[in-house]
Amino acid sequence: MKSVFNRSILALATTILVVGAAGQAGAQDKPLKKYESGTKEFWTHPPDDWFLGDETESQKGLSPKAGPPTGASDAELATLTKKIKLPPGFKIDVYASGVLSARQMAWGDKGTLFVGSFGLGNVYAIKDNNGKKEVKTILKGMNPPMPTGIAFKDGALYVINVNKLIRYDNAEDNLDKLGDGKVVYDDMPAYAAHGWKYLAVDKDGWFYVPFGPPFNIGIPPTSVSQIRRVDPKTGNAELVALGVRNSVGGDVDPRTGKYWFTENARDWMSDDTPSDKLNMISKVGEHFGYPYCHQGNMPDPKFAMGHKCSEFTPPVLNLGAHMAPLGMKFYTGNQFPAEYKNSILIAEHGSWNRHKYLGAQIVRVTADPDGKNAKQTVFASGWLDGDQSFLGRPDDIILDKDGSILVADDWAGAIYRISYSK
Repeated sequence: MKSVFNRSILALATTILVVGAAGQAGAQDKPLKKYESGTKEFWTHPPDDWFLGDETESQKGLSPKAGPPTGASDAELATLTKKIKLPPGFKIDVYASGVLSARQMAWGDKGTLFVGSFGLGNVYAIKDNNGKKEVKTILKGMNPPMPTGIAFKDGALYVINVNKLIRYDNAEDNLDKLGDGKVVYDDMPAYAAHGWKYLAVDKDGWFYVPFGPPFNIGIPPTSVSQIRRVDPKTGNAELVALGVRNSVGGDVDPRTGKYWFTENARDWMSDDTPSDKLNMISKVGEHFGYPYCHQGNMPDPKFAMGHKCSEFTPPVLNLGAHMAPLGMKFYTGNQFPAEYKNSILIAEHGSWNRHKYLGAQIVRVTADPDGKNAKQTVFASGWLDGDQSFLGRPDDIILDKDGSILVADDWAGAIYRISYSK
């Protein structure tokens, strides 16, 4: 399986880079890309460009683009941060650079910032060394190279990597020699496509873990398109939600203890549909619609299969099409203005399956504890660069102890700090 993982995931980045460099000109002369994704062979051995398999005439030639392989330089980041638009009183600075393909972040008990990565197989530790941030690669060459989700609990670092949840004990005291760790949960399929994950810890110390389908759209294998709640101590798990497409972000509501999560909708319908979503699990076993219904009110043209959208749990909020909402956090700090308390801050990674990109921003969502009266406003923007490129792509958010927030950016390979002062 090792070669399958490496080929499926690493080829993703290679394919993106090649297509991005070539542009769309040549693609218009080629036939539409079409794959039959509803087979186990596709799930376990996806083609390198599996994400293009439902191409349509109206969106022909669209493909993801790769960021700079070495990230953004300090000079480029200094220029970039000047372009970010924030509400009055807020400012953005570079917290750390050289954090290539940075994804989910987690704080250690002793002030170490741990950071996962997408496609590189790296996990980083960032330490404050007399005011200077030192970025150390503490895990490298992980297989598969998708340690996107991380958490820290009881002195241990947890890393989730497609089909394994691994615990590294006494992590902050052993940054130079973490060892192999201990696999604490592996009842997970080894599907590379949409196999990257995110971890959210609840009050009982269990982890919410999303499982994406190994394709764009179709009837998913029974082990995915769901969210599980996993006990890292025992390896026990429960299935808490179904009908979820690709979720790579979530947080537990401090007001209620309920789990809220972002969800990326299917591709290849149009530039403007369907909408990505913000959801809340109000009871165990809810079904959120995929693949039958999108955005709460749009039956899939092929896979609705007689189902009505009223059968499924609607989203708390539709965030817009091709925004790619990823990491999110309830704001529980005290530095921001009082009205920000318990707001949700969502990192939107930005489009690829759209002629004019959207997203690449942070939005603020306010909602009642029961999910009613939800509305969103743009909190931070400026990472888009023209119609089809980026200066950066926000993908995760975490609070710092002083009430500021840190933002991970896998395109620029950087962590930003956003702070507020009157």
